Amino acid sequence: MFLRTFKEIFYPILAIIGVPANLMGILVLSRRNCGLSICTTRYLLAMATADLLVIVIVVILTIINEYYFPVSFLYITPVCSVKTVLMGATTECSVWFTIMFSFDRFVAIRFQKLKTKYCTGKTANVVLATTSILFLLKNIPFYFKEEPIFRYKNVLWGCQTKVSSFTDPIWVGFQWFDKVVTPLLPFGLILLINALTVRHIIITSRVRKVLKAQRLDGNNSDPEMESRRKSMILLFTISGTFILLWTVNVVQFVYVQIIGLFSISDSAYTLQAVGGTMLNLNCCTNTFIYVVTLSQFREEMYSMLTYPLKAILQRLSGLRKCSQ
Repeated sequence: MFLRTFKEIFYPILAIIGVPANLMGILVLSRRNCGLSICTTRYLLAMATADLLVIVIVVILTIINEYYFPVSFLYITPVCSVKTVLMGATTECSVWFTIMFSFDRFVAIRFQKLKTKYCTGKTANVVLATTSILFLLKNIPFYFKEEPIFRYKNVLWGCQTKVSSFTDPIWVGFQWFDKVVTPLLPFGLILLINALTVRHIIITSRVRKVLKAQRLDGNNSDPEMESRRKSMILLFTISGTFILLWTVNVVQFVYVQIIGLFSISDSAYTLQAVGGTMLNLNCCTNTFIYVVTLSQFREEMYSMLTYPLKAILQRLSGLRKCSQ
C-alpha cells in the first residue's frame, strides 16, 4: 500500500516536471546556440525526444492512466498491445541513445583522426535512425505476446501475457535476449566506455603537464584541454546519472532473474518498483544537467523564457508612446 500511494503521488509529479523539462531541452537545443558541435546537439536532441516519449507513453498513458483512469480506450486489446511495443521501443531508445552519445564523445576525446569522420551530423543521423528502427522492430514480437482478458460487446479488452510465453523455448530465449539488450549490455558498455575515457584522460593529462613544464614562454593556458574539460563534464554527468538511476534495475534483474533470489517474496516486488521508479526518473534529469553544466544552454533558456515578457513590455511601451 505504501508503494502504491508513493507511486500515485510520484508519477504525476514526474510527468508535471518531465514533460516541460524535456520540451524546453528540445526547444533550446533546436536553436543550436549552445556552443555544442552538430553531432553532440543531435544526440542530445534525440535523447530529449526519447525521454519525452517515455514520460508520455510509459508514465502518463500507462502508469498514471492505470491509477486514475482504469477504464478507457487505452485498455482495448489492440491499443494496449501497440502501447506495449512502444513502451519497450522508447525506453530502449532512451537508453541506447545515451550509449551512442557516450561512444561519440569517447571517439572525439580518444581518436583525433577518427573524430573528423565519425563525429559528424551525418553519422549521428545514421546512428540514431538505425538504432530507432532496430529497437522498434525488436519490440514488435511483444504485440503477439499479449492476449485479451475479456470480451465486451464484441470488443476485446485488457492485455495479459500468454501463459505459453512462460514455457515456450522461443519466447523464453527471446525474453532473455531482451533483458540482456536492456539493461545488462548498455550498463556494461557505459561503464567500459567511461573507464576507457578516464584512462585516456589521465594519460593525456600527465603528458601535457610534462610538455607544459618544459615550455619556456610561460604561457600556461591550454585551450584544447579546456574544451575537453567541458565535454568531459557533460559526458560524465549524463553517464554517471544514468549509471546511478539504472543500478537498482540491474541489481533486481541479476538477483531475481539470474540468481533466483527473492523470486516469490515481497522483496522482489519492492526492488522492481524502486528500480522502475528510478529508471523513469532518469527520463527527466538531462535538461537539468544541461542547465548546470552548460552556461550557453542556461543563457539560451533564459532568453527563451524571458522573451514573451520582453515582447509584452516593448508592446506596452510602444502603446504608451503612441498615446502620448
